[in-house]
Amino acid sequence: MEFTLITLLNGVSYGLLLFMLSSGLTLIFSMMGVLNFAHASFYMLGAYFAYGISIKLGFWPALFLAPLLVGFLGAMVERYGLRSVHKYGHIPELLFTFGLSYVIVELVQLIWGRSTVPYPIPAELDGPLFTLYTTTFPMYRGFMMFVALLMLIAIYLLLTRTRIGLVIQAALTHPDTVEALGHNVPRVFMLVFGGGCALAGLAGVVGGNAFVTEPGMAGTLGSIIFVVVVVGGMGSLAGAFIASILIGVLQTFAVALDYSLVSVFAKLGTQISASAPGYSMLSLTIAQIAPIMPYLLLVLILIFRPKGLLGTREG
Repeated sequence: MEFTLITLLNGVSYGLLLFMLSSGLTLIFSMMGVLNFAHASFYMLGAYFAYGISIKLGFWPALFLAPLLVGFLGAMVERYGLRSVHKYGHIPELLFTFGLSYVIVELVQLIWGRSTVPYPIPAELDGPLFTLYTTTFPMYRGFMMFVALLMLIAIYLLLTRTRIGLVIQAALTHPDTVEALGHNVPRVFMLVFGGGCALAGLAGVVGGNAFVTEPGMAGTLGSIIFVVVVVGGMGSLAGAFIASILIGVLQTFAVALDYSLVSVFAKLGTQISASAPGYSMLSLTIAQIAPIMPYLLLVLILIFRPKGLLGTREG
């Protein structure tokens, strides 16, 4: 029971971090139809900006300033880069954001170097939140979960209870009508792209010190984000939330399970010899194949439900 509850909590906290990342990408796609391949790079920028700000001002100012800086950069990328490419179609957009992701990685390495930077958890959040049986749950993971849920509520209220949220939703389906009513639709697109990047930056601020801040962090989580978005359903925030939790829990449990088909058969009384055909495959543990499980889930979703769990829009 202790193992199950602690692993479940760790999985949910990891899943909520994935949601913080995927929510921005989902908003950008649902609004603009753009699959931003550089989205994880903005997550990385959030972590590095927070590291730099926290050295001078501390963690709490970094928590607010770093996402704003990342959001501003994202808005400038849309205004002076992506908007010019948009008229040529989706393939040039993909190539633009794909190239941008490499540019950002190289700039990060030039400025901060290739090794891990010492971006620590703030002292006031570095300790146990509670003890379950004999295992403690870190306070900072609880803080990450709180920030993610707060962000989810804020996005929901923004899109459903504010004037700008109604304009954003209307521009999604009827951009010409919204423009005819006097709203600047390109500016709305710029704000949405910048806001989505800011959400990725926020995930970097709270995830960079919980895991690791180094130039490879974008590549590590970048592919997982797209798995989340596709499994949840392209453009569906609710689907992204469900898929994030599902993948977070699935991977966390898988990493902790050291069982293989060989060990299962052994418990059933059947010993498999090391010389048996396919022994190397049968001896693979669940923990060893954990990294490919999200992609296996992606393949199954694409086969049996191409629109994702809650998706209504084709990619």
